[in-house]
Amino acid sequence: MSQTLLEQSLGQLACDIPGATRIFHSFKLDFCCGGHKSLREAALGKDLDPLLIADALHDLQDAGDTQLDWRNEPSQALIAHLLARYHARHREQLPELIRLARRVEQVHGARSSCPNGLADLLTDMQQELEGHMLKEEQVLFPMLQQGIGLQAAPPIQVLRFEHDQHGQALDQLLLLTNHIIPPADACNTWRALYRGLLEFKDDLMQHIHLENNVLFINALKPRH
Repeated sequence: MSQTLLEQSLGQLACDIPGATRIFHSFKLDFCCGGHKSLREAALGKDLDPLLIADALHDLQDAGDTQLDWRNEPSQALIAHLLARYHARHREQLPELIRLARRVEQVHGARSSCPNGLADLLTDMQQELEGHMLKEEQVLFPMLQQGIGLQAAPPIQVLRFEHDQHGQALDQLLLLTNHIIPPADACNTWRALYRGLLEFKDDLMQHIHLENNVLFINALKPRH
């Protein structure tokens, strides 16, 4: 059974199996921007054993947990969820993360473990994300809410490209922060920053996953 999972895409598995995204996070597999890759391809690309991951996913399937399958929900409901759960949340998260990052850099900048440059990276991400979310809110989402699907292909192409850029920025963030692991003697501010960064990373990956692998795919399906 695990063998059949190997050729399925990470995006498909993330939709199909409740809890799959937790496993992908633990193995550092990108199911949002890299969601088109098969489990086998993605695992081998990171020198991981694909069967080990497939077995873990298979165990989840056997557990029989359920989650809301957004592929079967109307696009209006998914858009409302994206706006409330992710767009509004990112706008809350980033100003505070930038403030904490600046403080950590000011106080601990001389230490080799200090994530110098993180505040600037987060500021760039905030600007890029804000512009991106406005395109969705002002252009794409209204089109989809009006039932315009296939004609939305050009903006969807642009937004997918921007998602890839967000993914590259997340890679930089992980590089700067030792995969968001604070040093053993990190102060409370540093630990609070990294807790917030972990939450932001997980939220952003889930946000991009729901758009790339559910909303956009559903929008571009031919209507009969």
